[in-house]
Amino acid sequence: MSAREEGLRNRIAARDEQALVELVDLATPWLLGVAHAMLHDVDEAEEVVMEAFRTIWISVTPATAESRGLLPYLLRVTRHRAIDRLRSRQRHRRHLALLTPHEIERSTVAPVEPNEAAQPGWQLHAQVHAALKDLSDEQRAAVQLAYFEGLTQSEIANTLGIPLGTVKTRLRLAFGHLRLALAHVKDWVL
Repeated sequence: MSAREEGLRNRIAARDEQALVELVDLATPWLLGVAHAMLHDVDEAEEVVMEAFRTIWISVTPATAESRGLLPYLLRVTRHRAIDRLRSRQRHRRHLALLTPHEIERSTVAPVEPNEAAQPGWQLHAQVHAALKDLSDEQRAAVQLAYFEGLTQSEIANTLGIPLGTVKTRLRLAFGHLRLALAHVKDWVL
């Protein structure tokens, strides 16, 4: 471990916030590169790196003769957090693959609750739900997987076990219906 790294470790263990800032400046580009390469998602990569720094802040101890480097530790934490995210995605996709279109609808979109009526935007929320209910089960499942679950068209095809062209058709028809059903609220703002 370098003298600079040992000094940073001791200062962070003593809860010196400036030392954490220095470590963040030093390691963030490197850790973001690793996390992004694994996750292919900038936002998730940033969250993983932030979690790694939080872990360091909470758990680091002063340097001893047996201590390993701070940067390799940060890399391990970042890598393990990214792997956790990837496994979570896989579990979520496996779960979605087992759901029927009706179950997908229930699991992804929160219904309008009575106490939401006092909140700004509740009418728009209700209108969007009504428009979604007017879609066929197949179209609604495709829209919900795309917009509420964030799946790509290829992932939707795999999840539902249908051809990619069918997914594209269902989404195109669904968006045409939604565009007409919600035309009166297209310029609506809170």
